[in-house]
Amino acid sequence: MWLSFVAVSVGAVIGANLRWALGLWLNASYHAIPIGTLVANLAGGWLIGLLIGFFMHGSTLAPEWRLFAITGLCGALTTFSTFSLEMFAAIQEGKWSVALAGVLAHVIGSILMTALGIYTFGLLRG
Repeated sequence: MWLSFVAVSVGAVIGANLRWALGLWLNASYHAIPIGTLVANLAGGWLIGLLIGFFMHGSTLAPEWRLFAITGLCGALTTFSTFSLEMFAAIQEGKWSVALAGVLAHVIGSILMTALGIYTFGLLRG
């Protein structure tokens, strides 16, 4: 149990710092849209799909690696709370089209990226 806790915690630290760095880097470049959050969610969706494919198809790694990668790293990299806040802020500013486009991009994009990640694993696996 202790090793599982450490695996999730270490993965979460890495994922949260990646998300924070993407926000600093990309949101500063694109002021109109919080693109850092979108990139984090889409990349995280793709990575989760890739990892699910890997762990479901005969991975011999210890279960803690799945906890580290999926629950910790991807769980902290992707963010529903920041996305919700950014979309709410757009609505408050009267930017309804930005909010709607953001919701569609995050939700549909993340689902598609997860499917693409699973597909990518299939291609890599051969």
